Amino acid sequence: MNEASPKGAFIVNDCAAAIIGTGNRARDLLELRYQLLGVHPGCIYYHFWGTLLQPGFENPEYLNDFAEWANSGLRDVKLAEELGVLDPLDFPDLDALRREIVEVIDEHLDEIKIVPSAPPDRQFHFNRSQIIIFDTKRSAATLPELAELIPRLSPGSVFYHFIDARRRTENGEDDFRAWLRGYGAAHAPLIESIARIHPYFASLCALRERLAAVFGEYLSGVKQ
Repeated sequence: MNEASPKGAFIVNDCAAAIIGTGNRARDLLELRYQLLGVHPGCIYYHFWGTLLQPGFENPEYLNDFAEWANSGLRDVKLAEELGVLDPLDFPDLDALRREIVEVIDEHLDEIKIVPSAPPDRQFHFNRSQIIIFDTKRSAATLPELAELIPRLSPGSVFYHFIDARRRTENGEDDFRAWLRGYGAAHAPLIESIARIHPYFASLCALRERLAAVFGEYLSGVKQ
């Protein structure tokens, strides 16, 4: 159990998002649709995941910015609900997610007679983000050491290792599973338990608690 992974120590990083404005904006639903067709895929990523890294937004009414704007900017609750249920993990890439957003908007436009618009101070601004990575000087050489670290991870560390990692790892999985695979099949049940944790419909703090529980339950079972 205390044997180190052949991959070496798990290096804990933290991260923050530097917001980059694109200059693209929308005053109404048609403009939003038009802009969606051409914006950088990073905008789609930011407006679905970036809110998680913004202080004070632990429990937003809608998890993606498009749904939030439909609700608060356009005052279109039905559209907000239709956009709010989109799960980015249901799509193979950001362009597929983009196409689904546009399709939802098109279907909504077919149902309404007046195109909703936002007040001048509530326009939708397309942003991207640059992830800034920080070395926390913390690491775990063994599975028990990693399990001990998880409850103390910052929200930024949870985002970096459990969410953003999916853009970096070969199999599109989080860093925890990627590291555990260094043990071969030894911890397959733990890897499967981590895979069942959905990263989108929860706050970073809630994800941290769930990860800590899964690691703790697994280690308790191993020791019995």
